[in-house]
Amino acid sequence: MDFGIVLQTDPPGSTTVDLMRRAERNGFRYGWTFDSPVLWQEPYVLHSRILAHTTQLTVGPMVTNPGSRAWEVTASTFATLNEMYGNRTVCGIGRGDSAMRVAGRKPATLARLGEAMTAIRDLAEGREAVVDGATLRLPWVRDGRLPVWMAAYGPKALALAGREADGFILQLADPVLTAWMVRAVRESAAQAGRDPASVTVCVAAPAYVCEDTPAALAHAREQCRWFGGMVGNHVADLVARYGEHSDAVPTALTSYIKEREGYDYAHHGRAGNPDTAFVPDEIVDRFCVIGPEEAQLARLRELEGLGVDQFALYAMHDTREHTIDAYGARVIPVLGATG
Repeated sequence: MDFGIVLQTDPPGSTTVDLMRRAERNGFRYGWTFDSPVLWQEPYVLHSRILAHTTQLTVGPMVTNPGSRAWEVTASTFATLNEMYGNRTVCGIGRGDSAMRVAGRKPATLARLGEAMTAIRDLAEGREAVVDGATLRLPWVRDGRLPVWMAAYGPKALALAGREADGFILQLADPVLTAWMVRAVRESAAQAGRDPASVTVCVAAPAYVCEDTPAALAHAREQCRWFGGMVGNHVADLVARYGEHSDAVPTALTSYIKEREGYDYAHHGRAGNPDTAFVPDEIVDRFCVIGPEEAQLARLRELEGLGVDQFALYAMHDTREHTIDAYGARVIPVLGATG
């Protein structure tokens, strides 16, 4: 199993770079950042700095979207980083949540997302692509490589990921839902004539390493409860589209948002988010990975058995360094691809 670290690009940017360097020293192979230009610093500027100060880390956004930047700009950015640092980027992409809504725009349609994935990959790898009716090519690209991994929850998005994406990003660590969604992606890949195993599966969720005591676990849940609220934004879209009790979406995913009243992106992805009080402890325990290293290993082994290739650890809590170091000392050596 590969391991990644996911960070918000809060200032100072040097802290983000330092945490990425720490993660690489501890055996993490991927460095991911949020991409929401209004809320945080520009990720690609920091990606260049991270690549310059690491040797093996692959970096990318978790996730970008088709609407914040022109597709040729996104492709050129990745291609430039790859030319400078040797094909060490990956494009995580989705419809767009905070980046689009904070800017007063709607998330992209799945059709638009599918077109963007193909165009960005083709341009970054030196091929022609059609962007808004114009045929474009980046003539300076040589031997470029850009895997495109798509974030998805709903049945149509999962099907698109299986048909067209190089990887699938699932932003929760619940084994029951992971099994359902991985199966949907793989079935779609097979129906499209692809090898289902060729689609990399990345589960991304907060991990909080702590003692197995009521007080420590309660504190860890409070530090990670924000994640249930973030996932709830996507779930609310699914409920609006399919209904709360639709066969298309598991009840295990949709039932917890009944008490959800609103969401302020000013607190997006942050511990102590006041808009996530509706998220029960059960959801935090299911969606996140909380507890001592033994509990972390047990959950990760379960996910690995379901076909998960990478666990990307969200580190938006008060023990970032401790969790990174604990994974480096007692988790990655056991499960890591190079361990």
